[in-house]
Amino acid sequence: MQQSGGNPKQRPWSLPAYFDILSPGGWVICALAAVSTIVLVLWPISPKAGLEFWLFAKSHQRLYDPMIVAWNTAQPPAQRVHTVLLSGNALQRRLLSGFLSGTPLPDLVEAYAQIVAQAFKGPLEDVGFVDLTDTVRAEGIDAQINAPSLALWTSRGRIFGLPHDVHPVLLAYRADLVEAAGIDVTAIQTWDDFVRLLRPLMRDVDGDGYPDHYLLNIWETNPELIESLMLQAGGGLFDAQERLVMHSEMNARVLATVASWTTGPNRLAVNAPEFDAAGNKMRLDGTVLFSLMPDWLTGAWRQDLPQLAGKVKLMPLPAWDKGSRRTTVMGGTMLGIPKRTKDFDSAWRYAKHLYLSPDLARGLFRTTGIISPVKRHWTDSVYDEPSPYFCGQRYGRLYIAAAPDVPPRTSSPYNALARDKMAESALALKAYAEHYGAYTVTELLPEASRLLAQAEAQVREQMQRNIFLAQKHP
Repeated sequence: MQQSGGNPKQRPWSLPAYFDILSPGGWVICALAAVSTIVLVLWPISPKAGLEFWLFAKSHQRLYDPMIVAWNTAQPPAQRVHTVLLSGNALQRRLLSGFLSGTPLPDLVEAYAQIVAQAFKGPLEDVGFVDLTDTVRAEGIDAQINAPSLALWTSRGRIFGLPHDVHPVLLAYRADLVEAAGIDVTAIQTWDDFVRLLRPLMRDVDGDGYPDHYLLNIWETNPELIESLMLQAGGGLFDAQERLVMHSEMNARVLATVASWTTGPNRLAVNAPEFDAAGNKMRLDGTVLFSLMPDWLTGAWRQDLPQLAGKVKLMPLPAWDKGSRRTTVMGGTMLGIPKRTKDFDSAWRYAKHLYLSPDLARGLFRTTGIISPVKRHWTDSVYDEPSPYFCGQRYGRLYIAAAPDVPPRTSSPYNALARDKMAESALALKAYAEHYGAYTVTELLPEASRLLAQAEAQVREQMQRNIFLAQKHP
């Protein structure tokens, strides 16, 4: 007989009621978490001796590792270097967090332009990188380096990093298809020549209603390519004094020209993104014949598109006006030293050892196609080696020839915003062209100018909220 208040299913023993909040497995997980937390807090973790070097590119780390091993064998423990590989986004978050909030920072860091520019928003004395200007000039390093390559790492006249690269841009093309059509690319001097001489390649031979080939890989959704063409033309988003100059006659001309290439029944361009399976198939199929190619992209094509070996050649970019610049620039990386480095002298000594090294110049070119910004290395025979991939061309020499003429760039913290607004202008101009059936440069130029003026006003409004930059550029 059941006793009053009893439970026939009650265990002969029981836990306190609050244990019913979680299952037994849940309490095991909580216990393990508590123990691991105590271990992490109390376990004596000794920081690794030496200099910490943050990187975002695995290809760079693979190249540097044997050089670092050789360096470390000749150094005392406190001056040895060890690398930490981070994704680009993680490096940006951790670096900017360290500058602003005092979280741990490395002794050296490789960073690309979008990251570095964000460090330049405040007054010069608050920039998180060591100002290298006086040191670079006193040691004559500025004279050793291609001048436009230093400009990107300079803010308000002060240098904050050593350039890793130059990144001149040439035009890659399907030589097998172009030469089979009897076209001599040496006759192409300007972009007008490019369109006139190559448009016959766009015939619809197979009768499917579409051109068999498109001439150029560019699209209004790729602002980096459009900005590169603006720089080539002598325009750009900011001038050499870091002043906003989006609304310029030359920028409007480039924007209108790109819209004429990408819009309408006679468009000559197609969107074949790099590092994209669909884009790579279009390159393999010959759907697109010509692509803007910075030096770093040569290594990516050799790795990702081996089927094109012996079918591709390089040539200078067509000029916007006869006799003007036939290259541009795209991308960029620097080596900087955070102010909170443990040992600036050792970090600076290693930075010079790595970035000014002829061994690095040779290794960088052979593995990635990137040419050195150090001018004395340009005579190295590595740049004269014929490339089977590029039909036996000595393509390193082609990029070296273009290097002194790359357009200088500034590293404004508002460059990303300006580029976004320029991209919005490109999209709006395409919509305008399609709505009004206006597909020529002459028809599109007034609207391109209006859209860039509007975009510049929006960026300027944001810039004027930054008192440090507003004082410099009223």
